[in-house]
Amino acid sequence: MSDKKLITVVDDDPDLVEAVCMKLESKNYRVEKAYDGEEALEKVRAEKPDLLILDVMMPRKNGWVVCEELKNDDTLKDIIVVMLTAVGDAVQSTSYTHHEGKTTLADDYIPKPIDMDKLMEIVDDHLGG
Repeated sequence: MSDKKLITVVDDDPDLVEAVCMKLESKNYRVEKAYDGEEALEKVRAEKPDLLILDVMMPRKNGWVVCEELKNDDTLKDIIVVMLTAVGDAVQSTSYTHHEGKTTLADDYIPKPIDMDKLMEIVDDHLGG
């Protein structure tokens, strides 16, 4: 077992997943990738990550639902969840409300488009990097 922290990156945009994973790997984190909510839950259950970077708007299961399922599962609730959200800019045009965003159980948020340095700062803050 490696002593590197494991981070699972979940987004339906493969380019974004790749960019975030490359940045995390350059900072010596282990990474795992998933491209929708269902796949994210499968991967998290298979190998419990230290932190989950989770997009809100995805096919099959959105980020709010994935986060809620994790936080209500006693074996997974300690996983740190950082939500990626463009919702703040598009509240009027989406089915996601600002209210939902504020009451979700996520540990942290970062708006899209992602500021990579800010994201790394959030990850390091949570994982003691």
